Amino acid sequence: MAINSHDIVPAHLAVRAMRDNGYKNAAYALAELIDNSIQAGATQVELLCGETQMLIEERRRTRIHQIAVLDNGNGMDSTTLRLALQFGNGMYLEEEKHTGIGRFGMGLPSSSVSQCQKVEVWSWKNGVENALYTYLDLDKIQKKIQTEVPNPELKPVPSIWSRVSNSFGQSGTLVVWSNIDRCIWRTGATIINNSELLIGRIYRRFLESNQVSIRMIYFDFQNPSNVTEKFALPNDPGYLIATTSCPKPFHDTPMFQPWEGEKHYEITLTIDFRGQQHSVKISFSYAKEEARQAPGGQNPGSLPHGQHAAKNVGISVVRAGRELELDQTLVNANPTERWWGIEVEFPPALDDLFGVTNNKQFARNFAELLNPDIEFLLKEGKTISQLKEEFREDDDPRGPLLDIAQKIRSQLGIIRRLLEAQTKGSRSGGSKRYEMTKAEEVATVVTEERKREGHKGESDKQESLPKEKRQKGIEETLNEQGVTESQAILLAAKTVDDGLKYVFAEADLETAAFFSVKPKGGAIIVTLNTNHPAYKNLVEILEKDVEGVDEETLRSRLTNSLEGLKLLLMAWARYEDEQPDGRRRQMAQDTRVDWGRIARQFLEQEE
Repeated sequence: MAINSHDIVPAHLAVRAMRDNGYKNAAYALAELIDNSIQAGATQVELLCGETQMLIEERRRTRIHQIAVLDNGNGMDSTTLRLALQFGNGMYLEEEKHTGIGRFGMGLPSSSVSQCQKVEVWSWKNGVENALYTYLDLDKIQKKIQTEVPNPELKPVPSIWSRVSNSFGQSGTLVVWSNIDRCIWRTGATIINNSELLIGRIYRRFLESNQVSIRMIYFDFQNPSNVTEKFALPNDPGYLIATTSCPKPFHDTPMFQPWEGEKHYEITLTIDFRGQQHSVKISFSYAKEEARQAPGGQNPGSLPHGQHAAKNVGISVVRAGRELELDQTLVNANPTERWWGIEVEFPPALDDLFGVTNNKQFARNFAELLNPDIEFLLKEGKTISQLKEEFREDDDPRGPLLDIAQKIRSQLGIIRRLLEAQTKGSRSGGSKRYEMTKAEEVATVVTEERKREGHKGESDKQESLPKEKRQKGIEETLNEQGVTESQAILLAAKTVDDGLKYVFAEADLETAAFFSVKPKGGAIIVTLNTNHPAYKNLVEILEKDVEGVDEETLRSRLTNSLEGLKLLLMAWARYEDEQPDGRRRQMAQDTRVDWGRIARQFLEQEE
């Protein structure tokens, strides 16, 4: 067939370029084939790795010879099979068909050429003896011998595959990779060992629901009776699934617990260019206390379940029940990062919003808006609303992602602080993070004295409410600030039962204020803004564990804390100085004097 020298994209050059299409490794490329199987309704999928012995530098070594993916799905007719091997073509390209895990028409050919020189496909709808066959051969394409996908023809499936598998159903598909030259793993065993956790994580929903089973085997191509097999188990980075690949004692029970209160945060997005509403669900989880405890003073992170968690760090981005990636944009170097889980799930209709790549490995737009640069803009004084307005003015539809990203950053900050308290608690024998301190009692006594002197506050109006209603109001407000449901119940009960007037909480607040004040249930709830520099310089620095810390470090902490206090007071001084007129400056000075008068009462009572 004649080659047109003026083709916009010469096929032999395009296919060569497509070999470098961004698959992280062979496991991600194989996932594309498993996607096709599940999309075709398969209930059984097999990853088959045939090895052979080769003489390399006068030594016999095992090397991968062929890799195949077999399924019992619906199979393909001649037209569909030919389309399946075309780059950018397929059966799910129309918008109304964007409901499953397929879409881009790139998976089979693109993933295959990223790993091998030749891909062959057999597919059948009425018995394997009626299998249709076609192929792509890069050597022939580059030599311009093959310029199109061959018309499928009847061809028997090689017997080697029926000898290692009993899953040839009435319908199905077999994809075989040969001349494997791009796979970094050299043997079938290493391919399966390195793919097992990833495959279990990508398809955890399908595996947990028994919608599909995935069998993985490697075998000797010369002696196919010598087979080693294993089945993929769900690998849940949120550790909320009971039976998973996590080692004992969490192999059959969840290692994490859902964030209490609202287990899921759901945000409904309206996409302007489609005019439809779609639901995006964000789920949060964190380690149970028992997962953070280890016998004999061991580090729980060094135990098998802790090492398993270390391989699942990040935000799981899930599309149509299938994980795209484990995004690590917000992950830091702290080893406690392994003890939290976040999952963001969205439907294929939002692919363009999230920026899903055609190899289904990334959600680019989502990752960009998780980026710390967004946090920088917020700290510069811009609000989420202002950023969204800028997006709208630029006809950028990604505004709704800002809400999701901010919710994740805020909630992750709260979970990290809980995990830090959990760590301190495991060292001291119990968590003290939410225990009442003497300060609440002292402040309550002074407040009662002020009430007797005739000073009334907004919170006093709810002191006459029934006990249950007061507790409920405090609980709900604490939940809104990120305190877990069980801790909020304990705090609210103690506050009401002990007649306390004040409750302290900590949260990542979307405000420039150092703290917020909310009267609820007859109490005053003071929430420190952990996103404010004053928190890090005054509170966090003094909350750090002092066990085993040398005197010089302690002195440094106290010095830094004092510097933080001085800066806070100088910030107030500058606030007064910048008031535009004498009346407002006098009001600021009066507020300072009034606050100082009450502070004196509180502190003198403490003494």
